[in-house]
Amino acid sequence: MIETLHIMFSYTFIVRALIVGLLVSLCAALLGVSLVLKRYSMIGDGLSHVGFGAIAIATAFNWAPMEFTIPVVILAAFLLLRISENSNIKGDSAIAMISTGALAIGILAASMTTGMNTDINSYLFGSILAMSISDVVMSVVLSLVVLLLFILFYNKIFAVTFDETFAKATGIMANIYNMLIAFLTAITIVLGMRMMGALLISSLIIFPALSAMRVCKRFKTVVITSAIISVICFLIGLITSYFLSTPTGATVVVLNIVVFVLLTVIGKIK
Repeated sequence: MIETLHIMFSYTFIVRALIVGLLVSLCAALLGVSLVLKRYSMIGDGLSHVGFGAIAIATAFNWAPMEFTIPVVILAAFLLLRISENSNIKGDSAIAMISTGALAIGILAASMTTGMNTDINSYLFGSILAMSISDVVMSVVLSLVVLLLFILFYNKIFAVTFDETFAKATGIMANIYNMLIAFLTAITIVLGMRMMGALLISSLIIFPALSAMRVCKRFKTVVITSAIISVICFLIGLITSYFLSTPTGATVVVLNIVVFVLLTVIGKIK
């Protein structure tokens, strides 16, 4: 077993996947708690569709995928937040409208130029083989930025998550911190798409947070537990996918589902 693991981690692409996956899983879990409590959990799914549409367009016109996609998804996150707060269109309707529209535009752009090639499909379903050195460097740097900003503004994020009205009354600029959460979520979604795929990346935001809430009640405890669950599920999922030759993203999601069910049962017993 140990020898097999040694062989596994001797592959460069596995090490790249491990580094990026652990960081993205950690970022997604931390942000997921706030998004779930604020009932913004579907924003991850919506932004992943926007990200796929942007990547399809970038690939069609031979632009740098990540450099083009990150600002597009950030703008989409701000737009979704703006529409949800200041429009008659409800949050879920806004997410559906923008995500499906972006997805359709991306597919049309791809079909009229390069077609749905392997590179585009790797973003749709995820592929640890597709990660280059430049992808890893960018992912590590941006993940560390996300973690640093979350830690620095933890108290403000906590305040706007639990009681936004009270936070505003105490002088906290809730809109700014809501935009910060959207900004960090957008970056995390784009970074995770390369490995997990656009169809599965939102699960890293939702499942660890929901699992932690089954057994924990305090915000800080939920955040820490969610992060631990997310990191462990990714690590075990990566190893399992290697042994069973299954897709990494799907394996990680299934493990998260198993943990959610187990913790739900434990929570009921408690």
